[in-house]
Amino acid sequence: MLTQHGGGEEFDAEAAMATVPGVTERYFTRWYKPDVKGNLCEDHCVLQHSNRICVITIADAHPVLQKGKQIESISYQISANCSRLQNKVSGKSKRGAQFLTELAPLCRIFCTDGDEYTIYSCIRGKLIEVNENILENPSLLQEKPSTEGYIAVVLPKFEESKRITEGLLTRKEYEEVLAKRLITLHDTIQSEN
Repeated sequence: MLTQHGGGEEFDAEAAMATVPGVTERYFTRWYKPDVKGNLCEDHCVLQHSNRICVITIADAHPVLQKGKQIESISYQISANCSRLQNKVSGKSKRGAQFLTELAPLCRIFCTDGDEYTIYSCIRGKLIEVNENILENPSLLQEKPSTEGYIAVVLPKFEESKRITEGLLTRKEYEEVLAKRLITLHDTIQSEN
């Protein structure tokens, strides 16, 4: 959409808006955990805010986002005795929050083709909230995984907040992992032909 400015020059408003970074890009640092628990391509993303709050999402290369999967349901029921929906947090110190380890399961995603994916915390900290909106509208997870389709919000301990990214990859390191996967996939296809 081109518009005229007072000086007679044209301005492309849509192109200008496309270059403006969103809230996630402006205020959060992305960290990645590829192949969580040895499951190939089941990559998770941790969005870390400067106030140490972390938002857990699935990474762009996760099979739920890559293979045109249809999500049947999402469950925060981890075991018979543990539901992330039962997490009740109160007060400044977040009393009552469930404490998570790096490999604590947050939820399970069930697809219509029978595949099941478990999403893990990837960091240690208190579970502040889970996204109940994805229970009613699972497509949010696929359409907007970094915003309305997030999985959970975790608050690391203050003394651990500088170390939580140990074992996680930067965006550049993660892109290198993705490039290696493509090369491996290409080599595999070539050797089969």
